[in-house]
Amino acid sequence: MTQVRWGILGPGRIAAKVAADFGHVDGGVLAAVGSSSLERAQAFAAEHGAALGTPIRAHGSHEALLADPEVDAIYIATPHSDHARQAIAAGRAGKAVLVEKSFTATLAGAEEVFAAARESGTFVMEAMWTRFQPALVRARELIADGAIGEVRAVQADLGVRREFDPADRMFALELGGGALLDLGVYVVSFAQYFLGDPETVTATGTLLETGVDAEAAIGLGYPDGRAASLLTSFRLPLPGQGRIFGTDGWIDIPPRFHHPTSLVLHRSGADPQPMDLAPDGAGYALEFDEVNRALAAGAVESEVMPWADTLSVQSVLQQAADQLGVALHER
Repeated sequence: MTQVRWGILGPGRIAAKVAADFGHVDGGVLAAVGSSSLERAQAFAAEHGAALGTPIRAHGSHEALLADPEVDAIYIATPHSDHARQAIAAGRAGKAVLVEKSFTATLAGAEEVFAAARESGTFVMEAMWTRFQPALVRARELIADGAIGEVRAVQADLGVRREFDPADRMFALELGGGALLDLGVYVVSFAQYFLGDPETVTATGTLLETGVDAEAAIGLGYPDGRAASLLTSFRLPLPGQGRIFGTDGWIDIPPRFHHPTSLVLHRSGADPQPMDLAPDGAGYALEFDEVNRALAAGAVESEVMPWADTLSVQSVLQQAADQLGVALHER
């Protein structure tokens, strides 16, 4: 199979972690990086090219990266509020696109990205690496086999204590800051993965002086009584536990559930059954493997992280933000 040539748009903290894991990617190679700063792109390319043992081209603008004829796919790792505009531009440039979560700052932005992808016929996927981790894959298999009966409820929490700094991107409203888009996307996506699209969304929380949310408690309701209870926070160092409850037992995804290395199956009348399921490397490579497989098959979306699921998650995040009074917007 021909190697997919990847370019990274936005050489920040998450991009550095992803690049460091690229040696585990199957069917793809990191070929280029683009930044608004040529010096920053060059430093990133030198560091990770040396670590991977392969040359990485450095571009001093996002536009130059998208125009690179030797790049097949773009991984977007810029602030949330830039994602929609950049994903649309990448698709129009004929590149497949993997967009860091949260996919966009707003539901409308996500809808625009997918409308443009339909028009151009290009691949797009949200980089929700959690769904491709072996522990989550195994959990889905166990549920499909009836190990815990009918899934009726999900609980998940994810939080860190961040000192408020109005100069930090995490607290900047214009850059899509706040706990919801940074961490809340994980708990919402986890619930949506195992319960589907909710009928009702109820959110409470607090805001910071920059207008971003500091914390949120989100309840998801379903017509048949199923429910999800979710917590996310920049105020609390929450453990990062995920639980899936069924009529015959439950599955624990121990902290931190968004990049797990194990699960514990609890069945009525049986001892807990732990399973060690660590990924190779840090686990970032798995989402790139998914894109590479899809491109080889000629697909425009992933079966594991389809467009409909991203839109469902963005809808929940949008409703939660609206209820909290967070004025999310795209740039």
